[in-house]
Amino acid sequence: MNHYDPDKAPDPEQWLALDEQTRITLAKKYHRAQRIKLPSVEVHAMFHSLVESQIAENLGPVVRAMDRLAAEGLSRHESIHAIGSVLLGHIHNLLNASDDEKPSAAAYAEAVERLTVKSWHDEYGN
Repeated sequence: MNHYDPDKAPDPEQWLALDEQTRITLAKKYHRAQRIKLPSVEVHAMFHSLVESQIAENLGPVVRAMDRLAAEGLSRHESIHAIGSVLLGHIHNLLNASDDEKPSAAAYAEAVERLTVKSWHDEYGN
């Protein structure tokens, strides 16, 4: 696999066979080729890679969110951004919580299950 387009789902087996840095590089190349201005193409590409990997691994809440967001009118690329926003919030909470208050993977799954286009717009201003 030598090309990535977030509006087309990569073959899950091929995607997961790539190492993480290659996945990130493919996402960076796409965004640079499209001349998409980003505060940090590296961080943006990292979140694309993480969400694509969750989809390829068939993580139920993420797969259902992709379907739900598409049904609500988001492109596949925008849906990746919406889920990435939830993932970023989860990581932020992990980094800022005390050791006895760390959010669980279940908390992330629940947040993704609640994700809608409206909630994404309301919470993240997109």
